[in-house]
Amino acid sequence: KFTMSRRRILSAIVVAATNSFRSAAFLVPHKTANFSTQLKLSSDGPFPESKMGAGHGPFPYLCVFDLDACFWDQEMYTLSKICDSSNVVKGDLNGRGEGVVGVMSGRSKISLHMGSLIALQNHYDNKFDNMKVCFASSADTPLAEKIGRSALKLLEVVPGVSVWDLVVGRDWDGEDINQIGRQPPLSSNKAATHFPILRELTKVPYDRMLFFDDCQWGDHCGMVEARCKESESGRGPTTVRTPYGLGREEWAEGLSKYAKNIKNEMNVE
Repeated sequence: KFTMSRRRILSAIVVAATNSFRSAAFLVPHKTANFSTQLKLSSDGPFPESKMGAGHGPFPYLCVFDLDACFWDQEMYTLSKICDSSNVVKGDLNGRGEGVVGVMSGRSKISLHMGSLIALQNHYDNKFDNMKVCFASSADTPLAEKIGRSALKLLEVVPGVSVWDLVVGRDWDGEDINQIGRQPPLSSNKAATHFPILRELTKVPYDRMLFFDDCQWGDHCGMVEARCKESESGRGPTTVRTPYGLGREEWAEGLSKYAKNIKNEMNVE
């Protein structure tokens, strides 16, 4: 809950949007990520050890997914029930064993698109060096936000490891930095609020981000690219539109497009 006046909220958003590193009142402090350091993972935890250089990169420092109709197949504003563990659907997790492939909200089943599952399984296997993941969604209502977070806590990447475990638990040490919703200080415009806040929280430059969005309710990809730019490079996040959901091809396209952008910037063949 945010108790600040409207003036303080607007002031804080301006601070984030101009890449100021001063503390904004509504932001939860987060330690600066060190992207030159190999991930330190517990040997007795559920995650494999980090393997630097396992892929062909360069890879994004931060991969940002929209949720509705992009990361998964439902629109949260159309649903009415918060998901719980008593009503899940088990099935094959892309050959990794049986786990939670769907969660029910009333009579509607929420499932990850195949590209989303592959992306997170690759991430779980540490194929992208020090890449981290988060979500930027303009869910319409507070209930839609709650349904979304409840689904993230139940849907699994590999058996026994939920999306939430991987993204919030491993990537951000248990801190929920995801920007989900449009209640203040967020809005329906991700370029104006979601991404400036993520830039401030994560300290990841815009031009080192990769963003996927279905763009069915507005060109979020175009707006983020145009508005959220680094002054030094003049570039914003690499973006990929997923009007039919995040599939295998769109995931591969995003990685390829990001690598090409970075190589062009560095004049590398």
